[in-house]
Formats: sequence, structure tokens, C-alpha cells
Amino acid sequence: MLSIVVPVLNEAESLQQLADEIATVCEEHDIEYELLFVDDGSTDNSWKLIEQLATAGDQVCGIRFRRNFGKAAALTAGMRAARGEFILMMDADLQDDPAEIPKFLEKLDDGFDVVNGWKQRRLDPWHKVYPSKLFNWAVGRMTGLHLHDHNCGLKLFKSEVTREIRIYGELHRFIPVLAHSRGFKVTELPVHHRERKFGQSKYGVKRLHRGFLDLLTVRFLTGYGQRPQHIIGTFGILFVTIGMLGLGYLTLLWILTNVFGMGFGPIGNRPLLAYSTAAVLLGAQAVSVGLLAELIVAYTGRDADTYSIAEQTGLSTRGRETIIV
Repeated sequence: MLSIVVPVLNEAESLQQLADEIATVCEEHDIEYELLFVDDGSTDNSWKLIEQLATAGDQVCGIRFRRNFGKAAALTAGMRAARGEFILMMDADLQDDPAEIPKFLEKLDDGFDVVNGWKQRRLDPWHKVYPSKLFNWAVGRMTGLHLHDHNCGLKLFKSEVTREIRIYGELHRFIPVLAHSRGFKVTELPVHHRERKFGQSKYGVKRLHRGFLDLLTVRFLTGYGQRPQHIIGTFGILFVTIGMLGLGYLTLLWILTNVFGMGFGPIGNRPLLAYSTAAVLLGAQAVSVGLLAELIVAYTGRDADTYSIAEQTGLSTRGRETIIV
């Protein structure tokens, strides 16, 4: 079974058409599927329409959050409720073409675990396209996974991927990176990108800085998530070394002045004394923080969920385990 997870935020105008297009494609290619809409705090009629779609067909179900918790939380809730062997995430704005679904499944059959969409001809304004290209280049350089479009909302992966990675904040765009760090095989596939017909984009250049901050987080998680002392402690040792060199130099001057009378003057009023002492203290604190981080990694589990479900529809009626509210 293919589970299609669609986060929804004020997309009432496009939901019916999206559900119809998905149903048409899956029926034509004999694909068993379920469609999970996750309403991430919509203020329009999105949830009412999701309820109607769930009532009309067994393939559609929905989850509604009490407020907006973000796309990563919506995807997490949808993936937890999914029953399929394969999970496809796509946006609700109709820019992702459901006709791409068969090609994605064929690519997965070639031995890959994650298939990421690539909008070769992107129908977005320049102020979204060029920052996105810069972002994709930076992700490739820092993580070693070189994809053309990490931001593409169309991603297909095996269900076991969701059991080994955790997304929060805005880390949903890094699902291929997180999967790659766990040893899963990742590839990309050019997709047809359609113009937006309804609503307005939830993303823009103002989120570029958040993306780079998230990139630093992912780089740390994938490179040092299970060994934080290696990065934090390295900086600590560096500062301690610099501080000790400075103090050693001042000690030498003190000996030359007070023992051999060479007249280098007192060291108590030299700025180097304060800087070296501060470097040693800062380095010692960094090593201590690294040890605490190691303890946290070793002895604590995952954090609590970052979302709260208000209600759901079409889930318990199909023999699945109901999510506890």
C-alpha cells in the first residue's frame, strides 16, 4: 500500500481536485493507496472538506491539529498514522503533480529507499528560485548528499525510513539527508512543477536564514548527534590550548624578570593574562558541556511530541490503531 501524507494549511480550494487527481492516477495504475490529510491549524473550511472526503471514500482520512504546529509536525502525525509500505509526502497546493506517482514507485523499485523530487523547470518567482539554488548547493557541500532540490515537497520513501529518523521544527526538507546519514539509498527524479492556482505560498526569502540554521542543526545531528563531545570538546581543547600557551608565555616572562632580572616588566597588567585565563575557563566549560551532552545522548529518549491533535476522521473505521488524543 502507498500512504500519501498531505499537510494542509488553508488549502480548501484545492483539496477536492487533489483528491480526485490522486484517485484517478492510482486507479489507472492499479495502486492501492490511502490519502491522509493533516490539517495544520487551518482557519478556512479545509477540515470540513476533509471530513466530507473521508466520509465519501474509504481511502481518505484526516487529522486536525488544535493550532498550527508546522509542516514537520503535520508530516510526523501523518507518517505515524500511515499503514502503507511506502509513504509519499506532497503539498496540497496542486503544484505537485499526482501523475508523477507511478514514476516515483518505479524508481523505488530500482533499489532505492528515498526518492526526492527535482523541479527542473520551477514555476516560482526569482526571489524564491535563486536563494533555493544557493541553499541546495550549501546542503550538498555540508552534508555530502548532492541533490538539486532539497526543498521539493514531493518525496517518496519506504516506511522503515520514518522509524529511524525524527523530524521537528523545519527539518522536513532534510528527510533525504537524515536518511542518507543512516545508510539509506537516496536518489532524485525530475518532476513536473505546476503553477499555483489557489491561495498563496507559505514560504519565501524570509525563511532563508532559518533554512541555513536548520542546515547547521542537521550537520551536527548527522555528524555528531551520537558523539557531541567530539565537536564541543574539540573547541574546548582548542581554547584550553590557546589559553595555556598564553599563560606559559607570561610565566616565562615572569621568570625572566624576577629570577634573571631581564626587565620585561610585570605581567599583572597585560591584557594577555585576562584573555588567556578566559580562554582556559571557556575551554574547560566547553569540555564539561560536551560531557553533559554525551550523558543526555546516552540516557534520555526522544522528546515529547510537538503537536496536539484535536480530532480525526476515517482512521479507526479501517482497523488501524487510533491515535491517542
